[in-house]
Amino acid sequence: MAVVLDSSAVVAFLDRSDSLHDAARAAIRNLVGEDRLLVSAVTYAEVLTGARRGHQDEHRVKKFFSGLISDVLPVDTKVADIAADLRARRKSLRMPDALILATAETQPEVGLVVTGDQETAKIRGLTCKVQLLHKGAGA
Repeated sequence: MAVVLDSSAVVAFLDRSDSLHDAARAAIRNLVGEDRLLVSAVTYAEVLTGARRGHQDEHRVKKFFSGLISDVLPVDTKVADIAADLRARRKSLRMPDALILATAETQPEVGLVVTGDQETAKIRGLTCKVQLLHKGAGA
């Protein structure tokens, strides 16, 4: 099985001061070796932007992506179309999160999306499951 990590899960894993750090660390460590870890190009761009704004060490971010992530999945018109449907169904879902979910939906091997975002976790009708990270979990 393949697992898509969304931006909030990656940021939480990398940032020890993040309230979801322990949960993200535990979830990702449990998945490594068992499943292929994937991210959307949206996640890659969001996390790298944060690093370039000084929120993370860019070298550490790139090391995370090169060391633990099997593939960065592209956003194409099929992904954009699915994201538009998701966003239209739930106005509170942000477009970057819709694009990440849509990216997962286009990959038949993806069975799980890991997120720290409650709005992302509320989306129903997906072919893959969505796992919401919880504060204090995995400590």
